[in-house]
Amino acid sequence: MADGSKATLPTMKPSLTIGTTAEVVKLVTEDMCPAFEGVIVHRLYSTWSMAHHMELAARMVLAPHLHEDEEGIGSHLTIDHIAPTPVGHTVRVVATATEVSASTVVCDVITYDGDRVVGRGKQVQRVLPRKKLHALIQRAGQ
Repeated sequence: MADGSKATLPTMKPSLTIGTTAEVVKLVTEDMCPAFEGVIVHRLYSTWSMAHHMELAARMVLAPHLHEDEEGIGSHLTIDHIAPTPVGHTVRVVATATEVSASTVVCDVITYDGDRVVGRGKQVQRVLPRKKLHALIQRAGQ
């Protein structure tokens, strides 16, 4: 660095290990249905709602293990929406850390309707020093 100090790499707390899990449980409501131009297409759990809940579960895996000067940012999400889930059912989204390094956490994410798997995915988060992330956000806004 120009001032002679060394850049600090994110380290996360050592408590985050492969196998760390978190889960989100949600009742499927009409606001989670696919709608285009305000018209509900199906009274089913939408892929975009599943994506949101997968991101949330993966974030819950990472967040407790960040140091105060670190932050995570999503960089990748894949989803296979396998089966429909009607309004009124409860989904359970489970994220499990499958890869952990100083700057990356990868989670496999599975969505269940009861015991039935209705979605599978993978979510990747990068860990950055808060100052670096803030600078990236400022640059993006210019």
